[in-house]
Amino acid sequence: MAFSTFSKEFSANMFTSVENQFITKYLPQADGDAVRVYLYGLYLCQCAEDFDGDSCAKLLKIEKERLIEIFSFWEECDLVHILSREPLYVQYLPVNSAVGKPKPVRAEKYAEFNREFYKQLQKAGKAFKPYEMQRILEFLENNPIEQQAFLLVSEYCVKKDGDKLTSAHILNKAKKLCEERKFTYEQVERELADFNAHEKELSRIFTLMGIFRKPQDDDYALLEKWQNYGTDLRAVYLCASALKKGTLATLDQLVTELHEKNAHTASEAKQYLARREELASAVFKVGAKLGIKIQNPRAFSEEYAEKWLERGYDEESLLLLAALCFKLRYGFAEMDALIDTLYAEGVVDYEGVSEYCAKRNKQFRLLQSIQSVCGVVKKTQSALDMAETWKCWNFSDDMILEAAKRSANASAPLPYMNKLLSEWKRTGVFRAEEIPAQSPSPAKTAFQTYKSESAIAADARSDREHYYAVLQAQANERAERAKAIADGDEAFRTAEAAIRKGEIELARAEVFSPESMPDLLKALSEQRAKRASALNRLHLTEQDFTPAYTCKKCSDTGFLPDGRMCDCYNK
Repeated sequence: MAFSTFSKEFSANMFTSVENQFITKYLPQADGDAVRVYLYGLYLCQCAEDFDGDSCAKLLKIEKERLIEIFSFWEECDLVHILSREPLYVQYLPVNSAVGKPKPVRAEKYAEFNREFYKQLQKAGKAFKPYEMQRILEFLENNPIEQQAFLLVSEYCVKKDGDKLTSAHILNKAKKLCEERKFTYEQVERELADFNAHEKELSRIFTLMGIFRKPQDDDYALLEKWQNYGTDLRAVYLCASALKKGTLATLDQLVTELHEKNAHTASEAKQYLARREELASAVFKVGAKLGIKIQNPRAFSEEYAEKWLERGYDEESLLLLAALCFKLRYGFAEMDALIDTLYAEGVVDYEGVSEYCAKRNKQFRLLQSIQSVCGVVKKTQSALDMAETWKCWNFSDDMILEAAKRSANASAPLPYMNKLLSEWKRTGVFRAEEIPAQSPSPAKTAFQTYKSESAIAADARSDREHYYAVLQAQANERAERAKAIADGDEAFRTAEAAIRKGEIELARAEVFSPESMPDLLKALSEQRAKRASALNRLHLTEQDFTPAYTCKKCSDTGFLPDGRMCDCYNK
């Protein structure tokens, strides 16, 4: 090892010599990538720092296999010697001692091919550059595919791509056929006939979903995937018609859902989609009654709605219960618990549910009347049960309100009312004129606590804090539920992790390697697009991850950032 070396600054100001024989003898017959690779490799020969094949391919924006292919070409020209392919290690040879020559493609061998190929390009309104034609001829030279078979491939690509045709698409399609060992005209014709046959099927799917583009290879792959599921094509049409709009990725998700439910025929798909629509409709309507915005109904359908409908509850009954639950500030989970209780008691049909809700609403009105007499009364399940008990004791509304008046100054009005009414029941007092002038029960003095204005204000403040806490909890719950749905999707999780990693790498690159920032920004943009696509497929938005507070000014706290009371505080 030498005891001295050039600094990076010194190397940056040096020159890379290219022999004239390379320029005159080899450069005219090589494509642009081959020249770039040769010159950059020549430059690296005089750099002391490590630089492997992967880094070189990435820097030149070509595939590693293409890099090795190019060096193999220069090896045939005796300009380099590949000492190792993995890891790649290349030794450059002097041009003046080279005896090899680039292997030119004989023009007369491909004269007829070129005429037919240029006719196809004219139809597409395209003109390939010389190096692109060179790649195509080199492909024919190095692969056993027939020229007429290759022309079939190019004709297929012309029909598919039109004026967006590229040489890369033609070569990739031909390469895939060669990998499948389809080299003859007949073999390629049969393969492309399958694509053309399925084009009508995909076109119909595109029409049903409002997709305005030509089918691509990936679309045919999805169609083949659905056929491998054993799904009838008419079932796929039904799915596309049910979605009405979206992407094939969305359709693939629905067809896969059908497959998981073992619904493959058109009749099975029709039955499942109708049930799916019924469940989604119930979820959306119940959510609206509960004051909860639903983006993706599937999770709610599987966890709640499907069970409710299977138990015999119809949509009208569920909406009655949802309206009742809204008054109790319940969500889906609490409503589910209520339905469990009703189901255990045999309350299932609309008449039974309607009777139950009517009784509860009557109790609500009674509690509102009590509140107008003795102040804040929390409308909870236990409060409703207490009101029902008083009615079972045969007390009229007037007697209950009389008890409320006598409890107005109590610190806990409802418990004091319960104590007072139980005393009246025990002594047989069921009319207002029968109430003793002074209560004989010492319990009254135990509960009849007169409060100062500050204590009343403190109780009111406590009630308001509870009110705002419930609003905040509901908003946070909706946001957390949306995040949980998104986190359950693999594509979203992968993109989210890649974005976090990419942002860290970008921050580091700003300090240590600014030259890498364009590539990092591009990669970050691609991951953000994938994340947005996943959210769109899940029917979610970025706003769903942020709590949607009832009051935007104070975020359901009752107080503005500067400490002043919000306008909603006294409403």
